[in-house]
Amino acid sequence: MVLASCQNEPQKIKREGENASVAQQGTDSLDASQKYLVFFGNSLTAGYGVEPSEAFSSLIQKKLDSMKISYVVVNAGLSGETTAGGNSRIDWILKQQPVDIFVLELGANDGLRGIAVAETRKNLESIIGKVKAAYPKAIIILAGMMVPPNMGPDYSRSFQKVFPEVAQTKQVDLIPFLLEGVGGVDSLNQSDGIHPTPEGHKILASNVWAILEKFTQ
Repeated sequence: MVLASCQNEPQKIKREGENASVAQQGTDSLDASQKYLVFFGNSLTAGYGVEPSEAFSSLIQKKLDSMKISYVVVNAGLSGETTAGGNSRIDWILKQQPVDIFVLELGANDGLRGIAVAETRKNLESIIGKVKAAYPKAIIILAGMMVPPNMGPDYSRSFQKVFPEVAQTKQVDLIPFLLEGVGGVDSLNQSDGIHPTPEGHKILASNVWAILEKFTQ
């Protein structure tokens, strides 16, 4: 789901063993002078249920292209990913993909499964630590998330607090709530009530751009 034209779409990174052209080539074959913006997340990043060109990562690529800002957007989203899964997968991603800006969008599946908040925190901090170790100059942005109130008020509050606390502890920037303006709005979500429609993804792209913009100048 690359550069120089609004018709371009982000590159798609998949797990080792799948047919992922960029991933199979490894970093040696990539342009060292090019800047890479990597979105690492779950089905929200992957663009579940919409066309690749409609996912928010593609919309960010189009925005950058239209402004003649030379970044290649890489969609490293994987549907169903938890923070634990991401903490395992990031090692392989970092071996394949240069990173100048890294947007971490994970945690929603932890929340929906009621995974202990302490575990989510530990995994998010570990992922950020690994990115910093591999690319010390990379800009890292964490996407905040919330869970539905049916998970219980105590869990919901604790879960929501994890993201700003991790951002502060690890000294990274924060998108306060990725789904701001979309979460809970029936007309902006698919029939499952979880995954955004194309119109919903436009709002997600705006939420991301509000934080990302200052780093792309």
